[in-house]
Order: sequence, then structure tokens, then C-alpha cells
Amino acid sequence: MSGTSLDGLDICAVDFFFSNDSWCFEILNSETIKYSNKLKTKFLNTTSMSSLELMNFDIELGQLMGRLTKQFIISNRLNPDFIASHGHTVFHQPEKNLTLQIGSGQQIAIESNLPVAYDFRSKDVALGGQGAPLVPIGDKNLFNEYDACINLGGIANISYDNISGERIAFDICPFNMGLNFLANELGFEYDDSGINAKKGKLNLELLKQLNELSFYELHPPKSLGIEWFNASCLPLISDTNISIENRLHTFSHHIAYQLANVLESINADSVLITGGGVYNEFVIDLLKKKTSKLIIKPINSIIDFKEALIFAFLGLLRMNGEINVLKSVTGAVKDSSSGVVALP
Repeated sequence: MSGTSLDGLDICAVDFFFSNDSWCFEILNSETIKYSNKLKTKFLNTTSMSSLELMNFDIELGQLMGRLTKQFIISNRLNPDFIASHGHTVFHQPEKNLTLQIGSGQQIAIESNLPVAYDFRSKDVALGGQGAPLVPIGDKNLFNEYDACINLGGIANISYDNISGERIAFDICPFNMGLNFLANELGFEYDDSGINAKKGKLNLELLKQLNELSFYELHPPKSLGIEWFNASCLPLISDTNISIENRLHTFSHHIAYQLANVLESINADSVLITGGGVYNEFVIDLLKKKTSKLIIKPINSIIDFKEALIFAFLGLLRMNGEINVLKSVTGAVKDSSSGVVALP
């Protein structure tokens, strides 16, 4: 899979098995293949590409993903049954019945000579859902020892069971999407451990403006995309009258506030946190000060590859014709077995 943080292509080989009436898993191998600066620039320009340029990039990216996955399989001496691909999200506007993930699944299938399950969001959006988040089915089946699961990627999202046992999930706020943008202004790919944010000071007016964004008043199901970030959040954190360090510091407080606000409102004691944002020690320290919940960091392989392994699980359920997207999460008219299957 390829996330909004643009860290690279996450590849995770997983063995799923059933034990004591529960799904279990073992990560066999995993790797993040960094994107070149040229490819990153292309990703950043996708929303302004012509339709023909975007279609060509969809094919090009699918071919690249297929080649890289095949190399990963060969180098690790694996014998997989299929590939599940999240792709890379370009547009996500479920209110318009629109979502697009590029990285042609058919091209991946041809390059790898394996069946590929992909495009997991479109069916749910067609059914009136948000098409996101999709990881809750994995949280519920693979990480049910925790009361809630939070992933800190480009966007922070949460998943938990309500008092009726229904899985609830939604996007909370932008995370690395904003932090990386500001770190880039300082000439860094990301703000390592939140070092630069820690140097800054809190700007109360900016914090107030961020916390008053209308998205935070919406009730779940709800999801965020790059379009919302560019239109609503980016103008606020681009204020050059405020130093970059102060903007980083303030945006970090904004993230911690929004995360803690959600955690304090739900019935959850233990919270599993994963995703690249876990390594931002400044934000995590702020969060721990703002919430009474027990924040649990797993081993690094789970931190880094939980989303990838859950999309493998979504692929497994799709291949078996089982439900992999929950209406209680997305707001769709019904649960579904979502995803398109491409054969080599």
C-alpha cells in the first residue's frame, strides 16, 4: 500500500490462520521501499494532472508496484496465494460518490503473475458509505485485545466497539499530512521525533482556528482526504507571520487535543497506536498528558505495517467472498465484500 505520508511502498507478507475460533496472523516479511523524489513530486501533482496523464500514471504505478512486489517475493522466497493492494489515493469525495486509488490492479497482476484484490473503497462509496476507514474489520478480528486502535499516518483515525458491540471508526484529524508539510519548509522530509516542533511555542490563535474547523463538529461516519486538507487546513498552517517551529509546535498540540478529545468521549481504557506518527515523541508525550487512557505501542513491525497487513486481510476476506467493509463504520446501506479481483 501507499499512504498519504508518501513514505514509500509498504509491502507485507502475512500468513493468516484460524485458531480457537479467531483469526490469527504472522508477519513473514515486510519492507518499505522509499519513493524517489521524482516519484514523490508526481504523487503531489496527481490532483492537477489531465485525465490522460492520470490514466497513464495509474498504469505506470501499477507496473512499478507489480515489479517491486515480484522482487520482494523472489528475494524472500515466498509463495503467496494472492496480492491485496490498497493503491494510492488521489481523490476521495464520498459525498459526490467519488473515490480514486491509482496503481492499476490489473497491471500488478500481470507483472507479478498472481491474482490481485484492489479498489476496496469504490463499492462502499457506491452503497452510500464513506469508503473509509477500512482497517476496522482487521482491528476487530486481529487486534481485539485492545479497546480501541488508532493509526497515525497522513491522517489519524480510530476504531473501537460501541456499547452494542458494533464497530465504529472514523478519521480524527490530519497528522503527518500537516507535520510533513511544515517539516518540508525547514528542508526536512519529516520532523524526526518532533524535535523542531518541540523548539517552538504555542500560538493560541492558530490553535483556536485549527480546533474550530467545521469537520470536528461532524458526527461519524466521517473521513478526510487531501482535498479537505488543502482547502481547510493548509491555509492556516501556511501563515508566514508565524515561525515554522511555532506552527509545528501548535499543529502538534492541535493533533494531541483532537486525539484526546475523541479518546475521552468513548468507552475505552487500552488504546493501541500504530503508524509512522508513533515515532513523533513530542506528539505522543502531549497526547499522554491530555488523556487518562493507557496508550500502548506495539513492536515495530506492527507499528510500521499494521495497515498493510490489514489490507492483506481485506484481500483474504474478498477472495473468500466474506464481508470486509462494515456499514457501522462507513455509513453504507449494508455490509459488503468489497474489492475488485484481477487475474494475471
